[in-house]
Amino acid sequence: MITDSYHEEREVLFSPEAFLGERKYICDIAVATFSHEIVKAVVEKYPHVVVARTGSANGHKPIYMLDVNGKNIIFYMSSISSCCACNDIIEMQWQTGIKKLIMFGSAGALDSEATTGRYVIPTQAYRDEGMSYHYAPASDYMEIRNHEKLAAIFEKLELPYVKGRVWTTDAPYRETRKAVEKRRNDGCIAVEMELAGVQAVCNFYGIELYDFLVTGDILDGEEYDPQGLSNANHSLDKFFIALEIAELIK
Repeated sequence: MITDSYHEEREVLFSPEAFLGERKYICDIAVATFSHEIVKAVVEKYPHVVVARTGSANGHKPIYMLDVNGKNIIFYMSSISSCCACNDIIEMQWQTGIKKLIMFGSAGALDSEATTGRYVIPTQAYRDEGMSYHYAPASDYMEIRNHEKLAAIFEKLELPYVKGRVWTTDAPYRETRKAVEKRRNDGCIAVEMELAGVQAVCNFYGIELYDFLVTGDILDGEEYDPQGLSNANHSLDKFFIALEIAELIK
């Protein structure tokens, strides 16, 4: 069973070195987005160099080092879904040596009254995906370690937010009414596709994760409403918040 996948053995048949060469250490903090529009806007605004790439037979994506007011920050576009986002993190860290990762993205609202007009700071992620079970012992929820630190930063920045559980699923087209209601009854306020696995992988590799979300599509109404999804995915405000977070956690 998938829940039996985790084991303590650390020796693997191959590491990223087989594909990426010798490990490098060039920067401490990375910012990840899922939006190609945010990537385009950021690289137009800030001086940058391409320091590495992630990818596969599907193609490769650049990993940038930005110069933000004289400070270096790694920046890249994450793949979508838990497995792909996690492998990006592993390969990105191998090539940069980062110790802290700020990740932001969109989510579906399971409690739109709580999340509308607020950023979502996840406290736990329901493990309805496969990646996390290879990197952490089985459990229903993955604890999101830095949610209290992140909430304190949002307080300091005077940003509206709500904390709560989220549901991580690799099967967005199986988000049925019954499944939504079950997760809502368990206290989940949003649904997304990466966080449970991302937190497990970050724990395993010693990366401090700071994750926040913006809800776009609404799943708790009489009908599914996707109208807010584009703005939740591509609005640039999240990147500027990530820069503020980077400054405060350095």
